[in-house]
Amino acid sequence: MSTMDAKAISGDGEEASGTRSETLGESSRLGEINRRQAIRIAYLIATLELIFLFMQFGVMPYLAKSLGLDSVGFGYLQTTFGVLQLVGGPIFGRFADQFGTRAALILSCASGSASFLLMSISTSIPLLFLSRLPTVFMHGLPGAQKVITDFTTPSQRADALGKLGLCFGIGIIIGSALGGVLSTKFGIFVPAYVGLVGNLINTIIAMIWIPLPAKPKSDHRVTEHGTSQSGNLFSIREILHLMKFPGVMEVFIIKVFAGLPIGLFLIMFSIISMDFFGLEAVESGYLMSYFGVLQMVVQGLVVGKLSKHCTERTLLRLSVFVFAGVGLGMALMRTVWHYCIIAVPLVFAFSTLATITDSILTKAVPSSDTGTMLGICASVQPLTRTVGPTIGGVLYKQFGISSFGYLQLIVSIGLFVYLIKSKIPLTETKSQ
Repeated sequence: MSTMDAKAISGDGEEASGTRSETLGESSRLGEINRRQAIRIAYLIATLELIFLFMQFGVMPYLAKSLGLDSVGFGYLQTTFGVLQLVGGPIFGRFADQFGTRAALILSCASGSASFLLMSISTSIPLLFLSRLPTVFMHGLPGAQKVITDFTTPSQRADALGKLGLCFGIGIIIGSALGGVLSTKFGIFVPAYVGLVGNLINTIIAMIWIPLPAKPKSDHRVTEHGTSQSGNLFSIREILHLMKFPGVMEVFIIKVFAGLPIGLFLIMFSIISMDFFGLEAVESGYLMSYFGVLQMVVQGLVVGKLSKHCTERTLLRLSVFVFAGVGLGMALMRTVWHYCIIAVPLVFAFSTLATITDSILTKAVPSSDTGTMLGICASVQPLTRTVGPTIGGVLYKQFGISSFGYLQLIVSIGLFVYLIKSKIPLTETKSQ
């Protein structure tokens, strides 16, 4: 072979190599753009679904009353909703693992549409209870968390999950206000019509812009013990199997018990705001809006910043420690202004605990099971809503508002000591 031929071949090889590099680089850039777009769409879907959900929460008591449902019956209605959400969370998560996040978000939005449709034709109490049934699969927030988990690296996850706090805050503020305005000016059923149309639009958004299939990234510890890619969708055994992974049970118990006392307080807050603080309905609404703004700022901005500089173990301990201080403050508070001050560390601890534990638990299981794990995490709040009215009512009636604070203080101190002494295996990551 001549020298000229060799140079020609060498030149062709270098050109081909350069072309391949450019192609790979372009593919990588397109992949990054698609990932960012999917995450933004997930934020949008979660925000809209939360707006419609809080709009429904604001209207439901008045709709129930107009149909002749008393306070006890309304309690049963709320308990029904809580139980359905509790049962549906893990099942929805397994559905997301087996059929992809796109299918899961479509299911959630379609379930919301069905619930609002039944609510819009609820001319009797049985129909109103029937409108709760589709909510078993209405889990837009866990669906969005699943998209974020699939399209972020472990070091980016806490920050990205934290930004869902912005969605939650927007949902509280806009949803509560919108439900009141629509029902007052146009009729009690108009929010249901808006929720129906809105969820249908959400369904179309998920169908068009969420990638298919949304495959998880392979940066988790993948083992032969993954459960969600096979087996029965409703298998309780396979769902609970995730608790056997190192650190999962410990972190989940901390997640449940650290937030339980304050969860009981928040469930009883509508009664406390009237009886203890002496607030009118509009003033209570302003206080909820203040709480929503705090959550937007803290979970959307502060937690993400901290996750870039502190390990998750440190943030988990910090949230529990702050909860102890919140408990002491709640035990001593006497006026609504005291609560406004306490609300700042309260929201910080609550948001940090929720975000960091979700991030830790999704890293502790195989990537094929992150949806199921997020579904289990999502069942914590429905569990609190289910048992909360009974336990919270007894605490408030028998021991007063300070009992919530002392319970929070005792539980938080115990968990903090446990976190200091125990060696829970955590994946230590910080965003770069």
